[in-house]
Amino acid sequence: MVLLVAAVACRPDQVEHLKDSKRIGIETANWEVKRIMPNDLLRATRWAGDSLTATADTLLRRTLARELAVGGVARAAAFCRPETYRAVDSLAGVLKAVAHRVSERPRNPASLAPLLAEEMSPDTVRTIKRLSQEVFFYQRPIVLNNQLCLRCHGEVGKDISAADYAIIKQKFPQDRATGYQLGQPMGAWQLSLQRSGVAEFWTMKTRKKWKEHKMPKLF
Repeated sequence: MVLLVAAVACRPDQVEHLKDSKRIGIETANWEVKRIMPNDLLRATRWAGDSLTATADTLLRRTLARELAVGGVARAAAFCRPETYRAVDSLAGVLKAVAHRVSERPRNPASLAPLLAEEMSPDTVRTIKRLSQEVFFYQRPIVLNNQLCLRCHGEVGKDISAADYAIIKQKFPQDRATGYQLGQPMGAWQLSLQRSGVAEFWTMKTRKKWKEHKMPKLF
């Protein structure tokens, strides 16, 4: 008789299941107390920087391909600032990061952000370091590794037509960002990241890597 009562009490249709159990499990994992060592924070800085800059570079490449096909260099030139894309800015907010692209041969010197670490070359040095108790620094070179980029940054008369170069000079009279070849460094990504954002990124078991097939809205 006792067994019969127990069986009836445990009928599946009478069990109240916890709603959103998967989401709650994810949140629980993320809120677990974890000990974070200094080297862990440096690794998280590298992962966070790689994630943000890879996102920006992928969106830039896909956006420029689309805009060049629609309206050529005249149209694409307005989209060549991936750090201002909404998706990139949103990710920077999550990571508590400020992202800049720097170059010794800028297209528009007036809008060029100052180096976040002036002692470092923006062209050749990949660096992850801790600037202070609360601030981390990330830098990696920007290399011209896509044939598409030569249409605006290659050699004038060879990769860039005279008509397109006239458009570039009209928009950016002080332009110095031409004459590059494939495989050549053009500058660097530099990020300043807050410790709180780096620590949260490290402890997030559910963090997701950037996937190219996902195309978020840019603006």
